[in-house]
Amino acid sequence: MPQPIRIKDHEKDARLVRGRVVFGAIAVVALIGVLIARLYFLQVIQYEYHSTLSENNRVHVQPIPPTRGLIFDRNGVVIADNRPSFSLSMTRERSGDWQQVLDVIVEVLEMTPEDRVIFEKRMRQGRRPFEPVPILFELTEEQIARIAVNQFRLPGVEVVAQLVRHYPQGAHFAHSVGYMGRINEKELKTLDPVNYSGTHHIGKTGIERFYEPELHGQVGYEEVETNARGRVLRVLKRTDPIPGKDIVLSLDIKLQEAAEAALGGRRGAVVALDPKTGEVLAMVSQPSFDPNLFVTGISFKAYSELRDSIDRPLFNRVLRGLYPPGSTIKPAVAIAGLDAGVVTASSRVFDPGYYMLPNYDHKYRNWNRTGDGFVDLDTAIMRSNDTYFYDLAHKLGIDRLSAYMTKFGIGQKVSLDMFEESPGLMPTREWKRATRRQAWFPGETLILGIGQGYMQSTPLQLAQATALVANKGIWNRPHLAKTIEGEKPVDHNPMPDIILRDPADWTRVNHGMQQVMHGARGTARKASIGAQYRIAGKSGTAQVVAIKQGEKYDRSKVQERHRDHALFVGFAPADDPKIVVSVMVENGESGSGVAAPVVRQIMDAWLLDQDGHLKAEYANPISAEATARDE
Repeated sequence: MPQPIRIKDHEKDARLVRGRVVFGAIAVVALIGVLIARLYFLQVIQYEYHSTLSENNRVHVQPIPPTRGLIFDRNGVVIADNRPSFSLSMTRERSGDWQQVLDVIVEVLEMTPEDRVIFEKRMRQGRRPFEPVPILFELTEEQIARIAVNQFRLPGVEVVAQLVRHYPQGAHFAHSVGYMGRINEKELKTLDPVNYSGTHHIGKTGIERFYEPELHGQVGYEEVETNARGRVLRVLKRTDPIPGKDIVLSLDIKLQEAAEAALGGRRGAVVALDPKTGEVLAMVSQPSFDPNLFVTGISFKAYSELRDSIDRPLFNRVLRGLYPPGSTIKPAVAIAGLDAGVVTASSRVFDPGYYMLPNYDHKYRNWNRTGDGFVDLDTAIMRSNDTYFYDLAHKLGIDRLSAYMTKFGIGQKVSLDMFEESPGLMPTREWKRATRRQAWFPGETLILGIGQGYMQSTPLQLAQATALVANKGIWNRPHLAKTIEGEKPVDHNPMPDIILRDPADWTRVNHGMQQVMHGARGTARKASIGAQYRIAGKSGTAQVVAIKQGEKYDRSKVQERHRDHALFVGFAPADDPKIVVSVMVENGESGSGVAAPVVRQIMDAWLLDQDGHLKAEYANPISAEATARDE
């Protein structure tokens, strides 16, 4: 049966529509209320916060790195300066997809995939937010032009003009002044984040590292207004940085060159000191290297060549080279014996060419196998008689011997401002028990008396020990800085002077060292021929490989790099020392034949004028009476 047709209820439909309209109106009003409330919250309640945030997006504080202090030699010759250079930097936060930007840089500058790897490595290094990272240094004019043309493709990338460290003297002072390099992640954690903001290089070695705080200076800053792309529109405020302090070194470039020439290309080390002040006049470690290679980043190939070279050009032989001092230590041992009262200047020992301990069969050989007969202290130093010093060391004993050698700086750091210095080694009973788990044997004391055995020292320590003899026990710590912004460096940890019971012992040992150079049987007499001043010196030989008991050293059977090192220490003029020189020639074999002439050339360069005459301030030539006494 068909359903009846329903009549439409217009009134009901109207009520439904009105209800929906009212609900929609209420919803719209509610949403408008929420929007108004949100606008009120953002623009009224959080007004200061968002205005500050907006201001920070518009205004940025940019650090201004200070100009690094310059380094000069004692005569005002520039050793380290700053030269302008253009570098390419990128700010990761403003570059978006920074790896894609790196691809564009490589494309624009036609770089290699290897360069791309280096760029990415630099970008990934630790850094502070919004800090530009230099990725390419020393841009050419063509590279700058290409970057400018493609700037729209390189957000966050800009060419920056900056001062870069430069060493105009090249390899001459590489081991003393050192070099600068890029700040690594480890250094970044220890540096002041404020003072080093905007700075990308730091001193790595030498004076550059030791005096980093003085050379660096204080950072400045400027507030700049930028647009949405980070471009600087104007500078709002600027505080200038405080430049680093200039440092004048005690080094003399002419003496440095003379020392290098005297070494003649041989591997070795030279130190020249002023005993009255402790100033280092020359400091040479050969072979050397060009420190400019490290400033903006050395290539892997170039670094590998330096690192893997058999001649070790990166190794600072003056400060880190550890060698048995050999007979160069005998003057200090003589002082110890005299002051301890175990010998006098007239005490004599018979030398048959060897020395034997009581109740022992072992023979400790003198270098002169035929012996020197009866020798006193003066002759023992002049002839470098091992037998005499074996006997002296035995009488002293290891405890007193090590105590006296420590007073002379053996086994400890002696410098005031040389960061890389090694302390060397002065063995003791306790040291051997702790490191070798063995007792100390009497024979080990004997060989220490001639500078062999466990004892190890640096050329700088030998120079300082010799300076103490020259200066009659007065300690002046060796230092490279003569003045820092006009102020002399201060030694906050001075070493105690060596006070002897009889100060005349200094003169007695001094005379023995003069006999080495001027005596009729002096071991280095040839090196003093024609000298216009008195020289006090002592030769030494440091064994590289041990020789069996009873065997003689045969250079023809020993590889060149296994031959003995040649050492020599000396000071002049002997009666009023103005210069102390320590020389070590690796595998040079003969201290008197190889190292002594080097010392003589360096002393001549310092004490003689251009015409080859003794400078007026050092005028005290060898007298006929002194020559007669030597004969």
